Amino acid sequence: MTAARDMNAIADAHEHALMHAMAPIITRSVLFNLADGKREFSMGDGKSRVQMGEDPRLPKMPARPTLLDFFRLRFPPTQNHLLQSAALARKNGLPEKMVLACLLHDIAVIGYIRSDHGYWGAQLIEPYVDEEVSWAIRNHQSLRFFPDDSVGYAYPDAYRMLFGDDYKPDDYIVEDYKRARAHKWYMSARQICVNDLYSFDPNAKVSLEEFEDVIGRHFRQPAEGLGYDNSPVAHMWRTLIRPANAL
Repeated sequence: MTAARDMNAIADAHEHALMHAMAPIITRSVLFNLADGKREFSMGDGKSRVQMGEDPRLPKMPARPTLLDFFRLRFPPTQNHLLQSAALARKNGLPEKMVLACLLHDIAVIGYIRSDHGYWGAQLIEPYVDEEVSWAIRNHQSLRFFPDDSVGYAYPDAYRMLFGDDYKPDDYIVEDYKRARAHKWYMSARQICVNDLYSFDPNAKVSLEEFEDVIGRHFRQPAEGLGYDNSPVAHMWRTLIRPANAL
């Protein structure tokens, strides 16, 4: 029996080695490497296949993916921040489209990129939501750095810890704040800040299913699926579907 087990182990190791040798090379984009302080990108060794198409390391997406599919199959499993923010907005009596705005306000952070996340997030969803929703998500990027006593919004303590007491927003953030402050939808973006839970409860249980009705009524799901509807942002959703594609 020992010899048989040893032979099986050798066969399994050989099969694993062959599968590893056949696996395509995962290349790294310039943006990926810049985050590590490197100005470079790779295209493989010129001899091996590079990753294109379905990535076997990730859950397979359906042919016509919905927003819920991205939440379940591409975004990190822990989405407490967005879910709790949306739950708070609902509890505070905000209109459904603003509950959706709170649910999606950091969609870029959890699904795409952290830097300038308000701008990226707004662009990602713009073709599918009311203009006020995308505007509010874009402009919460700047408003969150500036208090508003009229609605009880103070500069977040979390930012003092993360950025330091001496942090000053960049000039473009200040200018965007000034423009947003004078806009008719200012309070919509400000409500995202008010309902943004900077210290959320990791033990609170809020499910994505609680907001399926809101998403269904206020997110225009394309029949072709996100990424395949020829919208100006379809390529962004396709990048999320196949993030390791070499080209």
